[in-house]
Amino acid sequence: MIWVPATLFAGALQAWRTAVQRRVSKGMSVNAAGLVRYLYGLPFAVAIAGTYQWVIAPLPHFPSIGSHFLLFCAAGGIAQIIATNLLLMAFEERNFVVGTAYSKTEAVQSALLSVVLLGDRLAPLVWLGIASGVAGVMILSTGGKRMGPRELFRAIGQRCAIYGIASGLFFALTTIGIRRATMEIGTDDHIRAGVLTLAATVLIQTVLQGGYLVWRERDQVALVFANWRVAGQVGLMSSLGSACWFTAFASAPVALVRIVGQVEIAFTMAFAHFYLGERMARSEGVGLILVAIGVVLALAGAL
Repeated sequence: MIWVPATLFAGALQAWRTAVQRRVSKGMSVNAAGLVRYLYGLPFAVAIAGTYQWVIAPLPHFPSIGSHFLLFCAAGGIAQIIATNLLLMAFEERNFVVGTAYSKTEAVQSALLSVVLLGDRLAPLVWLGIASGVAGVMILSTGGKRMGPRELFRAIGQRCAIYGIASGLFFALTTIGIRRATMEIGTDDHIRAGVLTLAATVLIQTVLQGGYLVWRERDQVALVFANWRVAGQVGLMSSLGSACWFTAFASAPVALVRIVGQVEIAFTMAFAHFYLGERMARSEGVGLILVAIGVVLALAGAL
């Protein structure tokens, strides 16, 4: 059950990283902001993998790596880049609330893809938990605005909704790719599989995103290095959070990890309420309750 604490830590670290990244991403393009995460996260990702592999839990021999390991790392990494860009495109549309809400269907899409592509079998309680959690997160994503199921359904043909659904799909594909990559490592140690996959994936993302930036947005390169102190914090939080996510993906069905991982939004709300002093709308309280119910049901179904 290492995936449960790993997922909870991942949610908390990701909420923290998101808050810090807002400070460093101002004035940057979408691709430059993405490169900050990967470039500054790469040294930490390599250090985490190396420390675990050779210091914390040393092995006499390096674990065997399957022939498709790098392929699945690349697939997961590229899917994450595409998903992030699609989500930002949804934000740029007039009704960004709809785009955000539909991007939260990621948990459902992850569950369906894991059943089809990985052969996972989920208990009925897990499916109920997924439904409750997704409903709660969609309510929270409206930011307290009055937007019921009818309004969301009517908006399904809008570009913001299409971008949101597509973003959720590629985030789901990210989890499938990472899960499959960890299965290519010949070890029963889920932490080892997770951190080794993390280092390889972030390296691929850095090369791809960095190469694109130099090729198409060379003026943004200087901005990536301008605020390196804060960017370093983003890289550290991103790598620690991803190490937890990847460990969880290596040890449990991705659907369970994603539904429990929705506690991230609860951490984000708590940060906004207690640290930034933002008020919480009544509908947001309902959304948090649904997320909590979803997590409980998913855990009960997993036992």
